[in-house]
Amino acid sequence: MSSTATQPAESQLSNALARDRLGVAAVVFFVMSAAAPLTVVAGVVPTGLAVTGLTGISVAFVAVAVVLAIFSVGYVAMARHISNAGAFYAYVARGLGRPTGVGASWVALLAYNMFQVASYGGFGAIAQPLFVDWFGLDAPWWSFALVAWALVAVLGVRDVAVNGKVLATLLVAEIALTVVFSVAEILSSGFHPSAAPVDVSTLTGAGSGALLVMAITGFVGFEQSVVFSEESRDPRRTVPRATYIAIALIAVLYAFASWAMISAAGPDQVVGKAAEEGPELFFNLAAGPLGSIALHLGHILFLTSLIAAMISFHNIISRYMFSLGREGVLPRLFGRTVPGTGAPKNGSLAQSTVGLLVIVLYAVMGWDPLVQLFFWGGTGGGLGVLLLITLTAFAVIGYFARHPEGEDVLHRIVAPVVGAVLLLVVSYLALDNIATLLGVEPGSKPAVVVPASFGVLLLGGMLWAFFLRGSRPQVYAGIGLGANSATTGGGFAAALNEGADPGAIR
Repeated sequence: MSSTATQPAESQLSNALARDRLGVAAVVFFVMSAAAPLTVVAGVVPTGLAVTGLTGISVAFVAVAVVLAIFSVGYVAMARHISNAGAFYAYVARGLGRPTGVGASWVALLAYNMFQVASYGGFGAIAQPLFVDWFGLDAPWWSFALVAWALVAVLGVRDVAVNGKVLATLLVAEIALTVVFSVAEILSSGFHPSAAPVDVSTLTGAGSGALLVMAITGFVGFEQSVVFSEESRDPRRTVPRATYIAIALIAVLYAFASWAMISAAGPDQVVGKAAEEGPELFFNLAAGPLGSIALHLGHILFLTSLIAAMISFHNIISRYMFSLGREGVLPRLFGRTVPGTGAPKNGSLAQSTVGLLVIVLYAVMGWDPLVQLFFWGGTGGGLGVLLLITLTAFAVIGYFARHPEGEDVLHRIVAPVVGAVLLLVVSYLALDNIATLLGVEPGSKPAVVVPASFGVLLLGGMLWAFFLRGSRPQVYAGIGLGANSATTGGGFAAALNEGADPGAIR
């Protein structure tokens, strides 16, 4: 393929994301809000204890942080060469080829949408009994979900800096509460320091795969620092710093809070208590020293933690759609931004539409919003993101094999290879433990459909890329190039209705 086709000198795009809006702190807020610290500590940790029966969750968080930090060495190095809101999509396209990149983008859209809509189910299901208790208001779960949906939809078309300020406020509050509650558990009468949460042997025993995957679910969002590279100030420094800071903060917070919880409940009793009390375990253990007012405050911030996750994932998804629309892989209308704010308008509106349809569908069908939406959606989304991270790890290796300039051996070979191998092992464990993770029987429909759906989408995206290569080679040539894309217009619709340009070089 000619250099003209692959590296066009001038973009024909008139719209771009807002520049120089986000510093290191703002990007960290977006990343950690997607991780939803309080939701993980109060929700994921008790679930992990109840499902696996293993108490080594603290050491699992630390182990996962080490793996992700090793992966991030090559990941953020690649970010110094590629600035694209499509993140995984762009990196896989540039490292493993355009067809695999488009397939990865389809998987990313499903995985992050699963997280996004799962949050609506969790928010509605958790808010419903709380509002009955607080105000005597007995409304259906979906009414609370719709209120949260409306808030996220409005913020989605606002300046990204506004979203960052909202997330900063919510995140600081929930981190502070998590620390305070954890300290209160240490001060409780039942607290006895335990080595069980940091027992390394739990990482190699039965059920360890499920334990590691649940720990990884708690980190989902860390990888999205590069999504905001186009909107960051000095992205070559902002993105790496934000990534490493987020991983370190998440690991320390989760490991400390889970150690305090298990030690306060007792390592011999915590599994049974987790199965019986669920998310209330974290709050109940701290209620003694802090009192009922603190307990109510914890519940409030639990809900705002979910809202923060919704806002963060909404921004991530809308930017993925913007990137795909800008390059013509999806309809070009998704590559438009709001004048003045630079927000990806149509990508945001499309995601809001998806969220609304899911809420309405679950309400009409009477499906369980907590188990069948929040739990299954979050777990499935976590699996999808893990598979994407693993694929991206190999894309980093492929990219630097062809473009070694500017990076040392550690950043382009050693760390990427070690990270890819470690992630491959964790991905295998995740797939092997999918039934346990979903809480269903091996071979049951959810255990088959969830992982198979990602495989089908990966293949479907690759086939669509091959179609673009034959029918609109200029669109195909621009895949993964972001603002330097060679797209001319029409994108998806034009590719369906127009034949190949006989003069184009493939």
